[in-house]
Amino acid sequence: MPTTPTPSSPASTISHTASARERLSARDKLVLTTLAAAQLLVILDTTIVNIAIPQAAAALQLGADSRQWIITAYALTFGAVLLIGGRIADYWGRKRTFMLGLVVFTIASALAGLAVDGSMLIGGRVLQGAGAALMAPAALSLVSVTFPSGRTRNLAFGVLGGITSSGAAVGILLGGVLTEFADWRWCLLVNIPVALLALVAAFIVLRESRAEAHGRLDVGGAITIAVGLGTLVYGFTLAEQGWMESGALVFIAIGVVFLAGFVLIEMKVAAPLLPLRVVLDRNRGGALIVQACAGAAMVSVSLYITFHLQLVLGMPPLVAGLATLPLALTIGAAIPALLRLIPRFGPKPLLVAGPLVAAAGILLLARVSVDGSYWAEVLPGLVVMGIGMAAIFVPAQNMALSHVRPEDSGAAAAAANATNQIGGAIGLAVLTNLYVSASRGGETLSAMTDGYAAVFFGGAAVMLVAAATAAFVIHKPRLGDPAERPVGIH
Repeated sequence: MPTTPTPSSPASTISHTASARERLSARDKLVLTTLAAAQLLVILDTTIVNIAIPQAAAALQLGADSRQWIITAYALTFGAVLLIGGRIADYWGRKRTFMLGLVVFTIASALAGLAVDGSMLIGGRVLQGAGAALMAPAALSLVSVTFPSGRTRNLAFGVLGGITSSGAAVGILLGGVLTEFADWRWCLLVNIPVALLALVAAFIVLRESRAEAHGRLDVGGAITIAVGLGTLVYGFTLAEQGWMESGALVFIAIGVVFLAGFVLIEMKVAAPLLPLRVVLDRNRGGALIVQACAGAAMVSVSLYITFHLQLVLGMPPLVAGLATLPLALTIGAAIPALLRLIPRFGPKPLLVAGPLVAAAGILLLARVSVDGSYWAEVLPGLVVMGIGMAAIFVPAQNMALSHVRPEDSGAAAAAANATNQIGGAIGLAVLTNLYVSASRGGETLSAMTDGYAAVFFGGAAVMLVAAATAAFVIHKPRLGDPAERPVGIH
């Protein structure tokens, strides 16, 4: 996700020149409101449909092996297209790209909200992810151009940061409200009026800008990364029906071949979509792996715990939404304290301890039972997991963006965001296999609970991989190394 400059990073240094603007003009406020509305849409749609999935799956007759795609389709497309979204904005124009993203997102929300079958819903979510991937980097670039320095820049990024950090929790709660008191379709249709207002405002108040120098678009890289990731995730999804019988291994192999092709293209192309030096740095690469593991665990655990709350414990959508909020609230409450620990201990200890704590919280959730209590079996796990995840998000994003060449800053930010989304998509596909296997395809409360426990055990294992990666791949930064100082995260 986008990174907010703070006083400890060069991008946030407050200008003391006479030309520095210290107050937002009326136009600045309209620009910021427009970009903030779009950012809210992007973040809301990562979680707003979570609570609605049981109702949507029942209405469209989606099975356990298909409903995961309501989440995966958005996250996977968002992560894959995000890598080229920023380049398109630089090449074609940030305002144009932002508006195109809004148009695609609006059409996609209508398509998904009016879906008559599962394919139409999932197709709409794919388009939503593409629209979001165009909007998000263009919005960040427009903020940087509109607010080049000073207090207004910090304020603008602070607003986007607040939306990003709270948007997921708001999405879960709003999804519960809309599903219970309106209809699950409104979790998607609610985007339309907001997007249309933002589109009109963007046309009026935003000014066009492009990068002064840019290379040719890396079309080959964009195609190979998108096809590679898509077929890889699809292969893992097919594995639920059997590794050999379904052709899962074939699609996984195709995905690996395309991803290898992506690497080869990035090594040779003049203006790569993702310069390999960004991910081959030992600390940065390790932090990105930890982020991918965190994304896999967060998406999978969050989704299956909402299933347990509604389908097993019988909570209405709104109550289920409220019941999952402690995870997001704990993360938000723990981050300020953890920000103070990084300068003292450095990022590595937190990146080792955080996944271990998160794994402990997820193992607490694995105790769920048919006649269990939310207060005894669910709430403690959500709180402990939240503390662990906060300890990951703070240093991992900062380390992923530290010591980056100026010309690679956009690619590094896109890689950090994309890694989290793609990790969530792949992780959900893999862990859903555990659910199908453990539940044996049954729909009894006992079978579902066995499946949820298997997902949670798998999620804990993923976090142990993250802890091992942090311990053995990431090296401790030198004393005074800028990587030890928080640079602000979203």
